[in-house]
Amino acid sequence: MEDSVCASCQTPLVHRYLWATGSLSAQILPGTKVADRYEVISHQIWLDTQPGLPPDVPEELPKEVIPYLRLYQEQLHLPQTYGFASDLEQDTSDILLLENVPIDKTGNIYPTIVEAWEQATAVRQVYWLWQILQLWTPLSELGLSRSLLVVDNLRVQGWCVRLLELYQTPADEKLSLQNLGQSWQFWVASAKASVTKGLQNIVEQMCETEIELETINIQLNNLLLASAAELPLVLKVAGSTDIGPVMAQNEDACYPNALSDLDEPLLPHLSIVCDGIGGHEGGEVASKLAVQSVKLQIRALLAEVTEQTVLVPPELLQEQLEASLRVINNVICARNNEQKRQGRERMATTIVMAVQVPQRVQTSTGWQSNNTHELYLANVGDSRAYWITRNYCQLLTVDDDVATREVRFAKSLYRKALFRPDASALTQALGTRDAESLRLKVQRFIVEEDGILLLCSDGLSDNNWVEQSWQDYAIPVFTGELTVEDAVRNWINLANEKNGRDNTSVVLTYYRVSPEYLVPVTPALPEEIIEAEIQEEQEEQEQKELEELEELEELEELEEPTSFTESSRSLLDLNLDLDLDLDLSEEPFTSPEIPPTLITKPNRGKRLVMLGGVLALIVGGTSLGLFAWWQINPQGFQQMCRQFPQRVQQLCAPKK
Repeated sequence: MEDSVCASCQTPLVHRYLWATGSLSAQILPGTKVADRYEVISHQIWLDTQPGLPPDVPEELPKEVIPYLRLYQEQLHLPQTYGFASDLEQDTSDILLLENVPIDKTGNIYPTIVEAWEQATAVRQVYWLWQILQLWTPLSELGLSRSLLVVDNLRVQGWCVRLLELYQTPADEKLSLQNLGQSWQFWVASAKASVTKGLQNIVEQMCETEIELETINIQLNNLLLASAAELPLVLKVAGSTDIGPVMAQNEDACYPNALSDLDEPLLPHLSIVCDGIGGHEGGEVASKLAVQSVKLQIRALLAEVTEQTVLVPPELLQEQLEASLRVINNVICARNNEQKRQGRERMATTIVMAVQVPQRVQTSTGWQSNNTHELYLANVGDSRAYWITRNYCQLLTVDDDVATREVRFAKSLYRKALFRPDASALTQALGTRDAESLRLKVQRFIVEEDGILLLCSDGLSDNNWVEQSWQDYAIPVFTGELTVEDAVRNWINLANEKNGRDNTSVVLTYYRVSPEYLVPVTPALPEEIIEAEIQEEQEEQEQKELEELEELEELEELEEPTSFTESSRSLLDLNLDLDLDLDLSEEPFTSPEIPPTLITKPNRGKRLVMLGGVLALIVGGTSLGLFAWWQINPQGFQQMCRQFPQRVQQLCAPKK
């Protein structure tokens, strides 16, 4: 149990921890071995000691497992049915075992929301409640809303709310938003100060009135975005595609690509991976066509969002992204029809894409932010997205394959479906059929922690190599030992070494909300010394300030850039003759990070006076802080200094 790899062949060992449901399993003591297979680790947590064998599954699926199968698409938050176990020696009935449960890799259960609440940030507290609210409708439709009211059932893995199991709501018990609001009252009372008032207002409405779910959803979303916008956000993205050691051509395409796209205005807000289907002059055409089309539509969508003066609701953005995928599907379909491709000859492509949508919002503390930290994710086929932090790796997408289809239709448990010979065959791809046949799901996430979003084709994800190796390839990025570009190359090398029978594409986006450098706190100096040093710095910089002000006056004479005003909806009528060498740089684009509506021209006279004072204060204060830092922590100061260009390093190096 302590080993991570096989002692003889070095194959990574699978430690599959399961949750045993029901009162019978709660009576089985730790250390017991059930059905000569499952080791009881702790209260209702079992380890499958033979994970390579299929679990026991009855021919006719019991009624209790059907809701788990119907909700398979929500596996990011909900557990899934693994199998059944019976201990004939103790004369027990079959016990339902669940996988994909909130248990870490060492067999320890994740904390409840109550246990983690007070240590969570304000945005995370609101984010947890927002996730619960999104689960209310799908669970209520299947009579499972009680699952969200049992406190011990609600666990958290970082940002993500996860349920231990599903509880059927008794037939004579009618649950509503009022019950949900009442269960939140205790948490809201101890919420962070910046969100307490907003949450209390929402909960009061839920408890006292017959309010619509949509109304509560809007209010909670606005509070969530206002809280998230308080945080900084820095994005670094890199991507590459590789033909692999045995393939004759590369049918993958990605954005960005190491060989190009370095100066695209869409960077770093868009990332794409496509895996083409259809062979030479088929799959490679479909994947490239999809990437080009997505770039065209997302560029217009971001420009449209930038022009808005109010928040665009997530439902509308999800609809826009779904519409974009349907258009791309029809573009590829039209190309197939033009070339009279039939059956397996029709070209198609998988796609996984992520769009970080920056919106303007007034934060919880009242200042204007240009980014609400929203991340939208869509996928068709079996290309995947993972969210990786220092502590965990989470699969965010669900493959569109036969095994998944069998589960969604409640025909089979997932582990049993994997033994079908066609288990990995795709059930969806862009370009195979008309857009109306696509079943799409666009997810919305909030970036409120440092993390890496990994998009990849199955050349890497096959055989679970991401889940097995993420720590070796992601942690060095967080510690600064590895660049994002180098990490992409390392992931591709792993894919070529361990899988090697396919093309591989990898796109990494490093999202950072924590400061890159933490300046140490220096002890306060006497006031007269501070004033003297500031005055000295002001005199030394006076000439430089005058020169800078003259340059600013010259810059003001330049004409401001025009904004991109084309509506994103106009792109839903893309020309079906779209060519692969389409030049996307023909239309002007204003980066959504600096909306043109926020650029203003203050009065010149007042600006000169204010700018002079501000420059003097910044230069003097910065110099004083750096001097104090150098005196107190010379080693840390020199580490920071080495991050600057060579000319600046010479200026900040200590004089001998």
